[in-house]
Amino acid sequence: MTDNNSRPLIQMIKVDKFFGSFQALRNIDLEVQKGERIVICGPSGSGKSTLIRCINRLEKHNGGEIIIDGIELTDKVEDIDAVRREVGMVFQNFNLFPHMTIVKNLMIAQQLVRKTNKDEARKLAMRYLERVKIPEQADKYPIQLSGGQQQRVAIARALCMEPEIILFDEPTSALDPEMINEVLDVMVDLAKEGMTMICVTHEMGFARSVADRIIFMDEGEIVEQARPTEFFDNPKSERTRAFLDQILSH
Repeated sequence: MTDNNSRPLIQMIKVDKFFGSFQALRNIDLEVQKGERIVICGPSGSGKSTLIRCINRLEKHNGGEIIIDGIELTDKVEDIDAVRREVGMVFQNFNLFPHMTIVKNLMIAQQLVRKTNKDEARKLAMRYLERVKIPEQADKYPIQLSGGQQQRVAIARALCMEPEIILFDEPTSALDPEMINEVLDVMVDLAKEGMTMICVTHEMGFARSVADRIIFMDEGEIVEQARPTEFFDNPKSERTRAFLDQILSH
């Protein structure tokens, strides 16, 4: 038995996932330690988003085991709820409630899930809006904010739940180029503070500067994983080399 300090925060053991007859994930083995920053990259349809969506049970895996902070993900609702309380997620499309102000978007999950009272929820919401550098937008509605600001709100919303892990699913891919850096800057700050992060992204500069480990996926499999210097300077797999040639030449 490992003790809680050395046990991985995330364990995926021989995980498979099918959509009908299509196999989206094949035999995935992955361990992530507390405080680790992982970037997952690969071509479209390689299974990257499916992998992270299985971590908080937005997708149900069909084979193998997924264990998050000692809790195995099964059909037990209380276990799924316990994991989701510890795992924040930031999506490609910001998924903010359009009819609520920014601060209320940050308060609602705290009040519903953590049963936080209104004053405490607002205080925490404002603290995290400060952290993503947009406290002055608190009483506006999502439509009044730029895409980059909305994505920063979505990150603040995830942080309000004070999760152990944050999953990022291509958080900059829906943004105009001039807005990408303001979101990446917030993610870099989080990484520096020791947040456990798994990021699906094509932003290779971010991957090189922030990741402890980069995972390359193709056709539902983990093809290669390595530290950034090794990954970029000496990729082992032909498929990784072809992907990097393509993405770095743009």
